[in-house]
Amino acid sequence: MAEEQHKTEGGSAALATVVAVAGWLVPGLGHLLLRKWTRALVYFLAVGTLAVTGLALRGNIFSALGGDAFDMLGFLADLGTGVFYLVSRIIENGGPDVSRAAGDYGTRLFATAGVLNLLCVLDAHEIARGRKT
Repeated sequence: MAEEQHKTEGGSAALATVVAVAGWLVPGLGHLLLRKWTRALVYFLAVGTLAVTGLALRGNIFSALGGDAFDMLGFLADLGTGVFYLVSRIIENGGPDVSRAAGDYGTRLFATAGVLNLLCVLDAHEIARGRKT
């Protein structure tokens, strides 16, 4: 019986890992794999709206080559957006516009999208592990 329980936990741990990685890459995809349709749509729209608005306002997208701890935290927050971060590095040809308040807001909105997506990933992981419904 203990062996059967161990197999179930191992299976749910593997599923949880796949769901977490998928949810990080594309916001809401982890919940979609778990057949949580409404959550998947809401999370994708929330993270996507924040990220696209941050990009439209020409916020600063941090890179891994930051000069200090705050740049590294900004990079980790931005990286949390998954595919939106990868796309932003490609289309960020005009550079950030932090000389105006709009650019500063854009920086904050994009980072908020990343942190929100990481919370969504954690939610999907916990659902896959059976700790949450």
